[in-house]
Amino acid sequence: MKIKSILTIVILALASRTLYAQNARFVTQGVIEYEKKVNMLALITERIKKNKDDTWGQKILEDYKKNKPQFKILKSNLTFSNGKTLFTPVAEEVMDNSWFDFEQAKQNNVLYTNTLNGTSTVQKKIFEETYLVKDSTRKINWKLTDEIRNIAGYDCRRANAVIMDSIYVVAFYTDEIPVSGGPESFTGLPGMILGLALPKEHITWFATSVSDQPVTEAQLKEPTKGKPTDNKKLSIILKDALKDWGNYALDILRAVSI
Repeated sequence: MKIKSILTIVILALASRTLYAQNARFVTQGVIEYEKKVNMLALITERIKKNKDDTWGQKILEDYKKNKPQFKILKSNLTFSNGKTLFTPVAEEVMDNSWFDFEQAKQNNVLYTNTLNGTSTVQKKIFEETYLVKDSTRKINWKLTDEIRNIAGYDCRRANAVIMDSIYVVAFYTDEIPVSGGPESFTGLPGMILGLALPKEHITWFATSVSDQPVTEAQLKEPTKGKPTDNKKLSIILKDALKDWGNYALDILRAVSI
């Protein structure tokens, strides 16, 4: 191929990309619907391994396999506008068997985040208590990759991180929604997180739809219910309350801190 022809192709490609960038619509406000999937079979299996003296564990696992789906599905909404987000779980049916009462398989947080100043307010329900946790947003050392995945109609770039010293996180974000937000407490990327996975915890969040629509201030109300505290004080409260719970304490602390 002649050099002139190659230059023509390159120029046309660059022009096409410039035209696309000029006409691309960036979503700055709207509502995202997420689906959280929890691998219950994996959680039950891990609990059985930790409690070898529990003779009922294997029977419970077999009964679960016969009568329940592998994954528990939970829904949530993220409303966003002007750099502020409000994560709200959709009410779910509560399981009445304590064996399946995993904190990882719940959504007890209503979370308001100001991504512009890096602060958050979380209405957090833990057992019978509700706390109002005001603090800075979680600092996550994200590492961007070249992997791209389409989620809810948006091309999303993959980023990896480790939180709480040992929990591996995979996130997919889109810069077509230029808000540094995401489900639960996950923020800090140059765009909205539409997909998130915690492989070791057997949990994923993926957007199922993004509604580009006006959002009023009334739709972004900061939660106000609960005992005022911050993350450090809450950690001390929980560690003291769970000091006699053995292995369960570590699981609970990790789950409510995610």
